[in-house]
Amino acid sequence: MALLGALMLVAAVVLFIVMPVAKGQHASLERKDHEVTESEARRRVTLLALRDVEYDYHTGKLDEADYLALRKELSAEALAALEAADADPEAPALDLEAEIAAVRAGLEAGTTCASCGHRNPEGSRFCASCGQALPAREATPSS
Repeated sequence: MALLGALMLVAAVVLFIVMPVAKGQHASLERKDHEVTESEARRRVTLLALRDVEYDYHTGKLDEADYLALRKELSAEALAALEAADADPEAPALDLEAEIAAVRAGLEAGTTCASCGHRNPEGSRFCASCGQALPAREATPSS
C-alpha cells in the first residue's frame, strides 16, 4: 500500500514538471531588452521607498519629524539614483512615447500590475515581480 502511494506521488511530481513542456509554455532565458541595470534598480527601490514613507505618514504610522527626515534623505537618494541612471552608459535610451504606449497597452490587456507597475507577458495571471493577482480578462464574444 505504501509502495502504491509512493508511486502515485512520484507520478504526480513528474506530471507537474512535464505539463508546462507538454503545453508548450516557456520562460525566456534571455531578457536583455527588459534587464534592469543596477542604477535603474536603485532608482526603482528608492522611489518605492519614498512612496511607502508617504503612505506611512498619511496613515499615521510616522510622525511629522520622522516623515520630513526620511523624505529629505530618500529624495536626495532618489535624485542621485536618477542622475546615475541618466549617466549610465549601459542604460538603454528612453523613448518616452513608446514607454507610455506600452504601459497603456499593458493596462488595457490586464498584464500591467496595479501594485508595482511591472509589465507581465500576455496570459499571465500573477505579477512576476510582486506576485499580486492580475485582473482576469473575460473573453469577448465574437459577433
